[in-house]
Amino acid sequence: MQKKVVVAISGGVDSAVAAALLRDAGYDVTAVFFCLQKEGTYSSNERACCSPQDAADARHIAAKLSIPYTALSVSEDFETIIDSFVEDYENGRTPNPCIRCNEKVKFRRLFALADSLGADYVATGHYARIIEHKGQAAIAPARAVGKDQSYVLFSLPKEKLGRILFPVGQLENKHAVRRLAKDLGLDVHDKPDSQDICFVPGGDYVNLLLVRGSPALRAGDVVDSSGGVIGRHNGYGRFTIGQRRGVGIATGEPAYVTDINPQTAVVTIGTKKELLADGLKADCANWQVDVPASFDAVVKIRYNSRGVPATVQIGENNTFEVRFNRPLEAVTPGQAAVVYSDECLLGGGWIKEKLISGDK
Repeated sequence: MQKKVVVAISGGVDSAVAAALLRDAGYDVTAVFFCLQKEGTYSSNERACCSPQDAADARHIAAKLSIPYTALSVSEDFETIIDSFVEDYENGRTPNPCIRCNEKVKFRRLFALADSLGADYVATGHYARIIEHKGQAAIAPARAVGKDQSYVLFSLPKEKLGRILFPVGQLENKHAVRRLAKDLGLDVHDKPDSQDICFVPGGDYVNLLLVRGSPALRAGDVVDSSGGVIGRHNGYGRFTIGQRRGVGIATGEPAYVTDINPQTAVVTIGTKKELLADGLKADCANWQVDVPASFDAVVKIRYNSRGVPATVQIGENNTFEVRFNRPLEAVTPGQAAVVYSDECLLGGGWIKEKLISGDK
């Protein structure tokens, strides 16, 4: 019997090729385009999510592939992602909204639609793979070097992994994806990738904070590592841990943001050495495979970072601690700590604080 799959198409080349590969593999494919924002909410930029161009491209992709197509508004669900994004900045954290959106909006709505249609699987254009790990489905990095997106998928529930397909994760590089799209006659074969957070085109998240009247733009002191005041800033939400450019303070040597205190609106700057951490504490852990109380692994602390060897210790209340094999720069609260072993994604959590030698 032909298996049914619902594939999310964004109007971009990756999800278009994912849908085509599934169709050609013999699946009964239905395409869905999620409109994440209310029209004109934050930007008229054509590269923002749910732009008229993306919606039109998604329809054309489905028509070209001769697969059923539907468009669904999920703006009410997505508004909670924007709220948490703003709240993270207000709490002195640097958010990663794509992870929360994958968990709480895109995949949740994908599975709901699949269940309503009696579909066996859901699929996206993410660069990742589903593998078998000790008899269960697990996520692994994509084959395409430099394109892996498994980091942003750590929060997906493990009981759902067996129903997820990532077709482009098996391809060797982005060139192969674009070549397939061109061979299929898809106009999006040369469409540029979107690099921005979808609701802050151009990376101008400060404008969103302004629109919201956020206290994260409250002015305060800039201090050095000894606590001495060396300047003023016009909003602690404008800074992130590890930031060098735009600090606006001349110290005679390279200066980096090392701490943000939202209660006092104080931003601390220091040397590159003062950015180093021996580990981190994380909460809201989600483990996609069974893990022991303590184990060695590779941990990534941001999407585009290389993983580092570390020891992971499981704590209470969905927390864990990581101790790196060597000190690591710019451990940033609000980002994710994602754990791998033997090319398998084990799970992860949200960075709460950094640890230095002697911390318990």
